[in-house]
Amino acid sequence: MNPLITVTGDALSLPLPDIDTDIIYPARFLLITERDGLGKYAFADRRGDPGFPIAKDQEFAPPILVAGPNFGGGSSREHAPWALDGMGIRVVIAPSFGDIFYGNCFKNGMLPIRLDDETVAKLHEKAAAGTAFTVDLEAQLIRVDGLDAIPFDVSPVHRETLLNGWTEVTRILNLHSDDIAAFETHQRASAPWLW
Repeated sequence: MNPLITVTGDALSLPLPDIDTDIIYPARFLLITERDGLGKYAFADRRGDPGFPIAKDQEFAPPILVAGPNFGGGSSREHAPWALDGMGIRVVIAPSFGDIFYGNCFKNGMLPIRLDDETVAKLHEKAAAGTAFTVDLEAQLIRVDGLDAIPFDVSPVHRETLLNGWTEVTRILNLHSDDIAAFETHQRASAPWLW
């Protein structure tokens, strides 16, 4: 995965509540097993609806999505964050997320940020006005012109994983390779028939 340290750019405002994983990535596309190119299927059934902020033929979105409450609820399909990532979205800000979707974002190099309703409403206004955002994971701050810097929380493990561009496996290897090597050396000596 690519490290996520600072993300700067426009933000897409999608204030609708309860955008579930079937809306993000419709079930009929689940038979597609290639991760590359899934961005074109993101929100496929909503594109072109009046007032929906993503056009039917739009290939990429801004890197930051400001969403409504309960974003990513519903089924546990990992295709949903894959499709958002395929559109170029690296950060999703919302008052609340579906739990599985929230975890899948971190596993796929995206940063989900939970903020209170009032703060998210202000960010929707700024996104709709075309104001640029900067999300700084190192400082754990969101900076938007006209607003004070907005702090956000993220677990130390998720923060470290994103900053380094690690997967769950590469995190273990980077932090515990000496322990793994010591275990294997000991096991080779004490139980050579396993090797």
